[in-house]
Amino acid sequence: MRHGRPPGPRRLTGRALLATAATAVSAVVAAVPAAAVPANPTVTVPVAYAPGDVTDRADQIRDEQWQLDKLGARIAWRTSTGRGVTVAVIDSGVDGSHPDLAGRVLPGIDLVSPDGAAEPDPVGHGTTVAGLIAGRNDDRQGVVGLAPDARILPVRVLDEENRYDDALIVAQGVRWAVDNGAQVINLSLGGSGDSPALAAAIDYAFARDVVVVACTGNLATSPDAKVWYPAREPGVIAVSGLERSSNNLWSGAITGRATVLTAPASGLVGARSPAGYWRVQGTSFAAPLVAATAALVRARYPQMSAGDVVNRLLVTAKDIGPTGRDDRFGYGLVDPIAALTADVPLVQHNPLDDNEAPGISGFGPAPGSVPTPDPDADHLGFTAPQQETRWRARAAGAQDSSGTDRLWIGSAILVALVTGALLMVRRFRQSHR
Repeated sequence: MRHGRPPGPRRLTGRALLATAATAVSAVVAAVPAAAVPANPTVTVPVAYAPGDVTDRADQIRDEQWQLDKLGARIAWRTSTGRGVTVAVIDSGVDGSHPDLAGRVLPGIDLVSPDGAAEPDPVGHGTTVAGLIAGRNDDRQGVVGLAPDARILPVRVLDEENRYDDALIVAQGVRWAVDNGAQVINLSLGGSGDSPALAAAIDYAFARDVVVVACTGNLATSPDAKVWYPAREPGVIAVSGLERSSNNLWSGAITGRATVLTAPASGLVGARSPAGYWRVQGTSFAAPLVAATAALVRARYPQMSAGDVVNRLLVTAKDIGPTGRDDRFGYGLVDPIAALTADVPLVQHNPLDDNEAPGISGFGPAPGSVPTPDPDADHLGFTAPQQETRWRARAAGAQDSSGTDRLWIGSAILVALVTGALLMVRRFRQSHR
């Protein structure tokens, strides 16, 4: 059972609606391109960041991968490199032609442009995630993944703006990945609303012995900001992030009761389609390091259940916050070496899951199989108009603009003023009746 979450059956129905204030801000978001929003952890709206190339040569890139030293990758590789394990990257697609991913990417599926008209990864987000998991280690240059011999199963669910409008597409992606051999699923995406369809798909993955990893979310606007969904779904490993070369929480990370593990999230160099690199930061890039660790463990212990893999990652994590599990770092920093070598007793089920042995009825209906009486009803329970995959990718030394920050703050103030004025008018009318 996830620490701090009351026990009970998985909540497949009756998901809570977003607060009115969040809905109002979302309405403002729809009117302004997301690309206009700066990289500022105080902004509350979905953000897409203009990419920036890294000019270093490929043979210099590896020297900048501080996360490999932080996680003891070279020692871990003496025991496991992830060979034989398939990791699904449910994201913006993956460009398998990138030199660092050559021979690592399996045939996948594009649920956004099923006719195949789009580029393999028009955004680059998924390619970066895939490189952090399984970038090659046999060419002495470029990005190397933490599980360099794992295979990537790409599932595209994010559009050209790195968003999805409906959680159903992610649910379909999860089910497809499970049915096509994924042993670990990485979800570097999320939003504030819940989804029964996605919860059912995740149950489907658990029942078929798949480890599911997701990011906690970026750019927390207040201490009360909720961990993104699906990271807060019971059973999912919700991953927060650390600042570069430290045990300090990354300043943009959303954390809370659902936080499970932490991994490097800042100052990372990632593969960029078609053959370049860029610097990125965000919990989107911490999650794949935990997914890669799960792949290392699954390769080392091929008969081990997904629940035991999850438990092993939890009990071997390095406690870097207050003693024991806490809401900022979860159980601590993921530790590939300990996860591969420690003597950990077996468990009966995933310790994060509050729904034991769901059986086929626990999966809920297949996505889209049950019509809703009201065509305007939100049958998925996903109330946010768009998903909120907020991340950073920019050139080294680039400065964040403040102009659009003021634009968004002004927009939020405008919404608050208009709402207040309407309430005053309503009260005035009522008092004169």
